[in-house]
Amino acid sequence: MIRQHHYRVDVEWIGNRGVGTRGYRDYERSHRISIAGKPELEGSSDPTFRGDAGKHNPEDMLVSALSACHMLSYLHMATVAGVVVTAYHDAAEGVMETEGDGGHFVEVVLRPVVTITADSDPARAEAAHAAAHHACFIANSVNFPVRCEPRIVVEFV
Repeated sequence: MIRQHHYRVDVEWIGNRGVGTRGYRDYERSHRISIAGKPELEGSSDPTFRGDAGKHNPEDMLVSALSACHMLSYLHMATVAGVVVTAYHDAAEGVMETEGDGGHFVEVVLRPVVTITADSDPARAEAAHAAAHHACFIANSVNFPVRCEPRIVVEFV
């Protein structure tokens, strides 16, 4: 049975300096992202596109969404496989190419370092990444490769 899940997000442009979009340099790319019951996010475009480097940009949030989705899927798959994870850190990186007024992501590479207990099986911990990748809703929704280069660290007793 297919079930639909709906996600409501409000995005409001807050970068009008009083003249709207009269010219390319006349407006800020600032915006506010609101989701009911959650803290607001202040966003902008990437500094390359005249954005505020101190605010979240859509490209960063896309890479973050892929990383977080993989992590959450991985923690579940590790649990199912009997692997006890005690720490997880990902240094994910996305690559986007632009040409003219358009652009697209060409890949995202996840580089999670996963620490497991000494009595956990490192091979199962490694295999859980493939299962997590197939289960990740966000990775299944993009049209570019999402690669995972995990490193498993076993805790000393």
